[in-house]
Amino acid sequence: MLALLGFLTVVVLLVAIMSKKMNPVVALIVVPIIFGIIGGFGFELPKFILEGVKSIAPTGTMFIFAILFFGILTDAGTFQPIIDKILEKVGKDPIKITIGTAVLAMLVHLDGSGAVTFLITIPAMLPLYSALGMRKTTLATVTALGAGVMNILPWGGPTLRAATSLKMPVTDLFNPLLLPFFSGIIFVLIVAFYLGKQEKKILINRENVEIQKEDTNKEKISTTLFLINILIIIITIGFLISGKVNPTVAFMVAFSIALMINYPNTKKQKEIIDNHAKEALMMASILFAAGAFIGIMQKSEMITAMSNFLVESIPESSGKYLPIITGVLSMPASLLFDPDSFYFGILPILSNTAAQFDIPAFAVGRAAILGQMTTGFPVSPLTGSTFLLIGLTGVELGEHQKKTIPYAFLATIIMLVVAILTGALYR
Repeated sequence: MLALLGFLTVVVLLVAIMSKKMNPVVALIVVPIIFGIIGGFGFELPKFILEGVKSIAPTGTMFIFAILFFGILTDAGTFQPIIDKILEKVGKDPIKITIGTAVLAMLVHLDGSGAVTFLITIPAMLPLYSALGMRKTTLATVTALGAGVMNILPWGGPTLRAATSLKMPVTDLFNPLLLPFFSGIIFVLIVAFYLGKQEKKILINRENVEIQKEDTNKEKISTTLFLINILIIIITIGFLISGKVNPTVAFMVAFSIALMINYPNTKKQKEIIDNHAKEALMMASILFAAGAFIGIMQKSEMITAMSNFLVESIPESSGKYLPIITGVLSMPASLLFDPDSFYFGILPILSNTAAQFDIPAFAVGRAAILGQMTTGFPVSPLTGSTFLLIGLTGVELGEHQKKTIPYAFLATIIMLVVAILTGALYR
């Protein structure tokens, strides 16, 4: 019963959001509450919601101040000289821009943090997409794919969790997957090229149109202020990557410094904050609503029941194919299970089941990290990073999922096929 309620909650939520029948904020709060009441949790739900909101609070706060920080720098004209230089190099070629987006996202994600990847890649590339009239959904998809494949790295959250769960060195789990991993990178670049080509077709009639400039940059930024702002960005990113300062604190401080330096007048400061408050509040509300959804799903143990049901549903005759089945389902499983529930709840059960068919546990683990919260994390409603990505790009969740999920799933399948052909799953 509990497992059924869990699956119904996720399915109804995704349908409501993707069909645009409900606002994401409302859907993330109302849908799990309704099924929670049906499940008999009643007055326990407020406690579940509060726990979920607490878990997402740091991400939500960071998001608010990140939006304000990059908004201030954009209004001050910090990014315009950089955009002008890039446009001089790549011209109006969307293919070069989409490939550049993929490369940037993958390079930045070397630190293993989805939030950092999106906070660096999107603000850097969004003005270029806007200037050329390219679709923001393309930016969201390419960035998501780049970050998703790179999340397989040994220091990425899913791989670390899988290795910990299976009680084996993380390098032993990851190293045999190098070829499949590189095939994933190549696939991301091919998709970036393809989407860039699509954008080029759309923009073919705009070849003679002047590249748009931001209305906010009526006066060019001074060289001194430009350098100071760039220094603030570099220092902030440095703290984010080093992990020595909490991201929330880093953006709170960076926002305050950037605001004082670029707009010393308090009246102007209020005006600038007001310009970006609507966007920050809207996306923060989605994040906190996601916290309510996550809290109910986890604390009601719907996710645990769902995982047990899935494992028990595997026929004995299919046991020898368990790693392949796991690999195929790994990316879609990101829509159902958060990484902790999957890697610490489901994976041990799957590995024990595999052992009954003389299949090594690491084979299931390797198959799992090809999709579960790797290629799947930037489209999952169970991670704050997804809402950060769509918030920064200004894309709706349903729209982003419709466009990105097929490519993310295909990336997993390609890596799985390469892993099978090279024997990487079992050696």
